[in-house]
Amino acid sequence: MSTQQQEPETQEAPKDPDMKGAQSPQDRRLAEKESGAIDEESEKRAELEGETVHIKVFRYDPEVEGKQEPRFDDFHVPFKKGMTVLDAVMYARDEYDSSLTFRHSCRQAVCGSDAFFVNGKQRLGCKTQISDLEQPVRIEPLPHQEVVKDLVVDMSHFYDQMHAVEPYFQDEDTPDVSDLEEQRQSPENREKIKMSSRCIWCGACMSSCNIAAGDNKYLGPAAINKAYKFAMDDRESEEIKEHRLRILEQEHGVWRCQTQFSCTEVCPKDIPLTEHIQELKREAVKKNLKFW
Repeated sequence: MSTQQQEPETQEAPKDPDMKGAQSPQDRRLAEKESGAIDEESEKRAELEGETVHIKVFRYDPEVEGKQEPRFDDFHVPFKKGMTVLDAVMYARDEYDSSLTFRHSCRQAVCGSDAFFVNGKQRLGCKTQISDLEQPVRIEPLPHQEVVKDLVVDMSHFYDQMHAVEPYFQDEDTPDVSDLEEQRQSPENREKIKMSSRCIWCGACMSSCNIAAGDNKYLGPAAINKAYKFAMDDRESEEIKEHRLRILEQEHGVWRCQTQFSCTEVCPKDIPLTEHIQELKREAVKKNLKFW
């Protein structure tokens, strides 16, 4: 079964085609923090400490009769300063309903396993403060993916797309063991691919992409970003780079992207996904240019 439909896209794409004038999500958050807007709002809601937070959690269990019809369960969780969405869901599971099912692991925004659809937006549960959200807090599984149970979705297709771009370093010749040398990377090249290497495979960007929702073969922003990391690495040869570009410029590759910026908006690691896709488009065009 599929979850709820994604809310209509409201983010307007920058008018600058080269996106040089666009402000990244990270820049906006820093600007809000400097202006004091986030701190004031958080402090105001922190006064709720000692009260309860109302969360509405999506429930579905295909293996239990009577729970096969999707619904929302309401929980009222004691609020504590610093409480995250994951904290609230864990409290609901531990104190009210042990059958409530969801994924989580590191709780430090590193593993990417607790990506949920919270108040209409893809977010990491462990990174999202309850005090920053309007109540009731509506928590659902990632849209556009099959639901296994409650907040758990089937990630198989996402992983297939990630592996389709051959996400590993490749070298033309395997050096002799006696000739092994450290493959050094220039600081400039490291800086260029730095952001792309921050992907934690949470699947939030893929879930937010309307193109991926309508085209099951589309590689998607996460896989393309992973390919960008290697395609822009100077340590791989030109031949390998061309091989990667051939994968990316296929019918369901980079050209399917419509520059909606939804993936960039929801990325919990602030990776400029849309910019990376556009740069790969330009690289693909340059490789195919012919002069007579």
